[in-house]
Amino acid sequence: MNVTITPSAVAGTARAPPSKSYTHRAILAAGYADGATVRDALWSADTRATARAVELFGGDVDRADDGTLEIDGFDGRPEVPADVIDCGNSGTTMRLVTAAAALADGTTVLTGDESLRSRPQGPLLEALADLDAEAFSTRGNGQAPLVVPGPLAGGEVSIPGDVSSQYITALLLAGAVTDEGIAIDLETELKSAPYVDITLEMLEDFGVEARKTDAGFEADGGQSYAPAGGEYAVPGDFSSISYPLAAGAIASDEGLRIEGANPSAQGDTAIVEIVERMGADVDWDRDAGVIDVSKAPLSGIEVSVEDTPDLLPTIATLGAVADGDTRITNAEHVRYKETDRVSAMAEELGKMGVETTEREDSLTIHGGESTLEGATVSGRDDHRIIMALALAGLVADGETTVEGADHVDVSFPGFFDLLADLGVDLERDDA
Repeated sequence: MNVTITPSAVAGTARAPPSKSYTHRAILAAGYADGATVRDALWSADTRATARAVELFGGDVDRADDGTLEIDGFDGRPEVPADVIDCGNSGTTMRLVTAAAALADGTTVLTGDESLRSRPQGPLLEALADLDAEAFSTRGNGQAPLVVPGPLAGGEVSIPGDVSSQYITALLLAGAVTDEGIAIDLETELKSAPYVDITLEMLEDFGVEARKTDAGFEADGGQSYAPAGGEYAVPGDFSSISYPLAAGAIASDEGLRIEGANPSAQGDTAIVEIVERMGADVDWDRDAGVIDVSKAPLSGIEVSVEDTPDLLPTIATLGAVADGDTRITNAEHVRYKETDRVSAMAEELGKMGVETTEREDSLTIHGGESTLEGATVSGRDDHRIIMALALAGLVADGETTVEGADHVDVSFPGFFDLLADLGVDLERDDA
């Protein structure tokens, strides 16, 4: 699907979609449990992949009309899947499920789409091997397809922290149900640290004890997953909130309200401060979970995405609108997502007349030297690139067509419906 956006003002109320990060973890945590109810879950292409994995491990995921997930778990001992686990485009699914697969008494095979088969899994495979749980890449390059014979008993392992925090999350989730537990020593500084904070928060909510240590993280063994009252509610997603928040900052004279913005361990709550620092009129009522934002002249800033890689595309679009330079630093790990998001934003914004300077670990957007013009741009089969480019179309001179826009289903299935409800003039072409 291609979407063509005509410059538009936005106004009204937007509701934050549920958190993708929390939903992935909640579905799998309920799988590790005997069972649980997961409320307010995001039902997207990525989270459905995690649900399919739970079912292949012997669990069952039933979605009610109101979106509630009733999950029968595999109680810490996954069955050997009867089929290959297809993780689609979901890197989170592959990494979290790879560690779960190591608990099964037999061989599990995992694969995904072309993009996922190009993303690094090697450090996790090496960590599992160091824990005497056999796991390997069929092509010997640290990338899927993956074969995981297991079994995982637990123990102490070291792993780099600067490739993906999801490796640590995967090991903690699985390690809690092993006999020995798991102790993780970080070989390097941890990137995207708030995502591990999310995991620790989630484990606590499911009755599992895990903690930070001087060397890294650890989880005791022999634990059981069981949320209080058998239920868990997923909070709103600040990665997704970044898009209506940015839309309000660049295209809302009347003001835009965002509901469901309750504080949590998500690092991407930083987007509120970033938009405010750039000059937008922002008020966040944390108790009510409501953000009000309206348009104001924006100025470029310097911001690190070391802990918030998913925000880079949104910040890049804000920088294209702002006066002066916006320098996004500590961004090298953002190149290993669904696409190389650093290059993707530089190249696609370039088609719209935006001047950028790209370095290995940074992206500078020269807003003051740019004229944002409508163009045909590629979404790169990446939900975050698509949504960020759509925002640029709100204020570009002329129409902007985003190709491959259906990939927003990965994290924000109703994104274009929301834009239309907020007053955006857009046309969808399914051809």
